[in-house]
Amino acid sequence: MTSPAYDLIIIGGGPSGLNAGVSARKAGLRYLILEKGVIVNSLFNFPTNMTFFSTSLKLEIHDIPFISHGDKPTRSEALEYYRRIVQSQDLKLHLYEEVVGMSPQTGGAYRVKTNRGVYDTLAVCVATGFYDTPRWLDVPGEELPKVKHYYNDPHAYIDQDVLVIGAANSACDAALECWRKGARVTMAVRSDRINDRVKYWIKPDIENRIKEGSIPAYFGTTVTAIRENEVDLQTPEGPLTIPNDFVLAMTGYQPSYDLFERLGIPVGDDEACQPIFNPDTLETQLPNVYMAGVACAGRQTSKLFIENTRDHGDIIVRNISEKLGIES
Repeated sequence: MTSPAYDLIIIGGGPSGLNAGVSARKAGLRYLILEKGVIVNSLFNFPTNMTFFSTSLKLEIHDIPFISHGDKPTRSEALEYYRRIVQSQDLKLHLYEEVVGMSPQTGGAYRVKTNRGVYDTLAVCVATGFYDTPRWLDVPGEELPKVKHYYNDPHAYIDQDVLVIGAANSACDAALECWRKGARVTMAVRSDRINDRVKYWIKPDIENRIKEGSIPAYFGTTVTAIRENEVDLQTPEGPLTIPNDFVLAMTGYQPSYDLFERLGIPVGDDEACQPIFNPDTLETQLPNVYMAGVACAGRQTSKLFIENTRDHGDIIVRNISEKLGIES
């Protein structure tokens, strides 16, 4: 086999993938980033008016300044920041190109197959995050167009019967925004209370709206079926059917385990379902295949964030460079 065209293929064009790309460029590696959607596709799907929990300083990568109007940047400012990184760093990036498989080649290399072609590479970095893969309800009617696993803007739900499923940050934000814009909002919550990790300025707001009856909430409740104009709930008091125009299923997200399986990346069999990798090098049990970013946490999606995975790109590229005999 001739020498592979690339030293590193990076799967995922989110913050961690771009971070790894900058590290690879600085180290002089032959690299390519493959992204199935747009630049930072996960952030693009965030709510239109979302503000980050972290400050812009903590979100900066490779000392590239992140300028925002406030201490905590908005979604729009984040999209602009990552666009500028791609342009200013001249990153090698293919958009709308989805990785569908990977096979080992002689000499420890890999052949990465996408919906557009194949790429031979010495190493692979999987930086696919988790926000692209919703946790499904697995109930009849979930495939209806009115069921949304991503919430963007409350304007679409004015004067509509909206069921919000969940009680974490995204669910509470969606419920409050839609209610304030004129939607008739009901919440269905599997647990017996609003999640304790809800933002401190949001939690009392949603609890007071529930207490006063502005937003009816059914706790200890699951959705059993969704139809065009109504939804069936199983409450502690028994089955209940409510009128419904839209369902916002804010049930959380998880890494793309289907992709991990296609790539052959081993995953732990415990509740966290973390990919198995060396914490010092981020290399998986597949030689020269690495994990980067929040996907490293598996289903523990509140464990890793952009701000505490900013060193992953340098860790991975340093390990690859050492193997190639390149001075970092």
